[in-house]
Amino acid sequence: MAGRPGTYLRGTETVDAILKAALRVLINEGAGAFTIRRIAAECGTKVGNVSYHFPRKELLIQVLLDDLLDRYDKLLEDRVRQPDLTAEQRLRLIIVICLEDIAGLRTTRLFTELWALANHNPFIADRVHVFYQKVHDFIGEYVAELNPALGPDDVQTVALYISASMEGTTPFAGYQKPWADRMPAVTRIAANHLVMLARTVTAQDIAGGIDNGAACG
Repeated sequence: MAGRPGTYLRGTETVDAILKAALRVLINEGAGAFTIRRIAAECGTKVGNVSYHFPRKELLIQVLLDDLLDRYDKLLEDRVRQPDLTAEQRLRLIIVICLEDIAGLRTTRLFTELWALANHNPFIADRVHVFYQKVHDFIGEYVAELNPALGPDDVQTVALYISASMEGTTPFAGYQKPWADRMPAVTRIAANHLVMLARTVTAQDIAGGIDNGAACG
C-alpha cells in the first residue's frame, strides 16, 4: 500500500472499499458517473474520506490499472509460466485467457469506459498506454521465444498486432455485445492463427517485401 499514489498505510480497509466502489461505478454507470462524489456515495462514505486517499479521480484509475496488471501477472504465473509448456503453448494460453476475459462483464465495460476517459484526459491516456505496453511485453516475451529471427522492434509490432486483434473483439463479441455467442469460435480461430502468425511472420513481412502479385520482367 505504501507505494500507491494518494494512499496511506492506515485505513487499508477504507482504501479497498473505495477502489471496489470506483470499479463498480465505472463498470455499471460509465465514465460520466465516475466522480469522487458518486464514488463516495457508492461506498457509503463522505466525499472528504475519498479525497483524503485519492485527491483526484485519475489516481483511482492509476491504482485500478496497477491492481489489474498485478492480477494478470499472477494469472500468468499460475497458468502460463509453467516449465513444461512450450513458447507456442504459452502464447496460445495468453490469447485464450485474454479473450475469455474480454467476454466477461468487467473487462468489456471497464476498458470501453477507460478508452472513453482516455480520449479527453491525458493523464488517464498515459496510464492506459502504460498498461497496454505491459500487456505487449507479456505477449512479446513469447513471440520472441517462438520466432527468434525477429528483432526487438518487430517483436513489439507483432505483439501490438496480437493485442489489437484481441481488443478489437470487444465491441462485437464482448459481454452482451451483438455477437457474444460467437466468442468461443473467435477464440479458437485466434488461438490457432495468431500463434501461427507469430511463429511464421518475417521481418520482411513487417517491413514490406516484394509484391508477389506484381508482374515480372
